[in-house]
Amino acid sequence: MAVSHISVYFPTLPNPIRRYDYSLMPRTRIIRVTTWAMGGGDMLGDFGARDPFPAEVESKFGDKVLGNVDTEHKILIPKLSAFSLAQQQCSPLSPLQPPMSKDDAQQLLKKVIGWRLLDEEDGLKLKCLWKLRDFKCGVELINRIYQTTKDSGHFPDLHLERNNQVRAVLWTASIGGLSMNDFIVAAKLDEIKTSDLAPRKRVWA
Repeated sequence: MAVSHISVYFPTLPNPIRRYDYSLMPRTRIIRVTTWAMGGGDMLGDFGARDPFPAEVESKFGDKVLGNVDTEHKILIPKLSAFSLAQQQCSPLSPLQPPMSKDDAQQLLKKVIGWRLLDEEDGLKLKCLWKLRDFKCGVELINRIYQTTKDSGHFPDLHLERNNQVRAVLWTASIGGLSMNDFIVAAKLDEIKTSDLAPRKRVWA
């Protein structure tokens, strides 16, 4: 009577090795499957492998990759787009560079908070408005905006309105519209702490 023994290892799980035995009894033979796993039995369903597709077998992919000590393994450095906008740095722009299209700007608008897209005669712009507690808080926010943007070389147009509102407008005048620099600065401004400058909420008894 034929007996088959299969061992499967899951070396990446943190718990001690556990053994799971399964016996299948067809009419003509007994197949005993032994599974070794790291961690609880409820995790076994999260791992596994599939049989290769016919096209993969015909391509002899196993001879090319599996077990080949000369296989080249590359560690890819994440592209700049993989980082959040606030982590990126502004870059110099050529005056010949075309401004960002409206479709691209609307896609990037989803990555910044509280900013609106303005479509004006002199090009697309970004606008954000902060409502603050008083005039002093408005001046303090403008100072924080300056500290955040002074190293970027790209500054918003700032307006202190009604004594307690700060309006910021971002655009790249040299190209007559928006550039990636505008969204990078907008994302950096989103990270400025403003909770201590916001109007106090009334508490009703």
